[in-house]
Amino acid sequence: MKSFLDRIIWNNTIESYLWTIGIVLFVLLLNKFISKYLAKIIARLFRRWLKNYDKQKFTELIVYPLGTFLVISVCIIAFYQLNYPDPLKYKLYKYSLQQIVLALAIALQILAFTWLLLRVVDFIASVLELRANHTPSPGDNQLILFFRDFIKVIIGVIGIIVVLNQAFNYNVSTLLTGLSIVGAAVALALRESLENLIASFVIFFDKPFTAGDFVKVQTVAGTVERIGLRSTRIRTADKSYVTVPNKQMVDSILDNVSRRSQIRGEINLNIHLETSTVKINELVTEIKRYLSTIPEIQSQNVLFNDIRVQAYIVFIEFFTPPIAWGLFTDIKQRINFHILQTMDRLEIKIASEGKDLAILP
Repeated sequence: MKSFLDRIIWNNTIESYLWTIGIVLFVLLLNKFISKYLAKIIARLFRRWLKNYDKQKFTELIVYPLGTFLVISVCIIAFYQLNYPDPLKYKLYKYSLQQIVLALAIALQILAFTWLLLRVVDFIASVLELRANHTPSPGDNQLILFFRDFIKVIIGVIGIIVVLNQAFNYNVSTLLTGLSIVGAAVALALRESLENLIASFVIFFDKPFTAGDFVKVQTVAGTVERIGLRSTRIRTADKSYVTVPNKQMVDSILDNVSRRSQIRGEINLNIHLETSTVKINELVTEIKRYLSTIPEIQSQNVLFNDIRVQAYIVFIEFFTPPIAWGLFTDIKQRINFHILQTMDRLEIKIASEGKDLAILP
């Protein structure tokens, strides 16, 4: 038996092969259990964060990238103990097959670790988002999502640089020098994207609007659903999903309707010239009385505003607190109906548009 195990095949004993295969199979079979155990240990490090977080969910979040990283690492260590077989010592271009296999293995290991870090970032963002749900500011959640994506991009870039340096022995300093030279050209080519990125920081720190606000910018009006690194997504009244570049959101005149201290309503009545002053006075008095019965209206202004060639003008203005837009339009509709009913009762006609009445001597 000993002689069989000591037999050499492709520069390694059978015993070495069996040990290597056994270690790999052991890790593959118990990978799920080992990963969950290690995930629970990592969860203890985040115990302060896990007060209001599902530990089981956290474990499930990192168990797969952790298991992948564990399997790749053990395979690299196990196979590295073997002598590379002579029959496989040939080159592909100027690199040997051994170098290529080792580089790919290390690259996979680094990528798996990067994947694990990204999952940890997702976990931390989830905890912070859960806490932000209990804060009065609705923009806190959006700020967390923004920095989550931003940090994940940075981790991804660092992961790629580490792969180039550690797996493929690429001189990172040379790469960074080259990037600095090319940076000016890239910056010019991506100037608009960089401006949008900078504008996103302005939006998050200056907070002219947050997710959930109803805004008007240029020809777009709707509710802000998401603020990203490059653009802001707005849901319009007709349920369209409009994407507006962040630079445009910052540079344009923006009306944040949700932050109004009051909502103003205005109605202009064009009264027929045959209407007597008594009826106009009764109409104005009745409109004032009706507006005072609506609890949502905080202040009002109703007056016989102007005398024109075409009509008498009755001006109606009222203010409500920043209520839901649907409720405001309902109030305005009720006012319009009451005005029409009052005009019918007083036999007051609306002046026809487009007719100029000449006053004869």
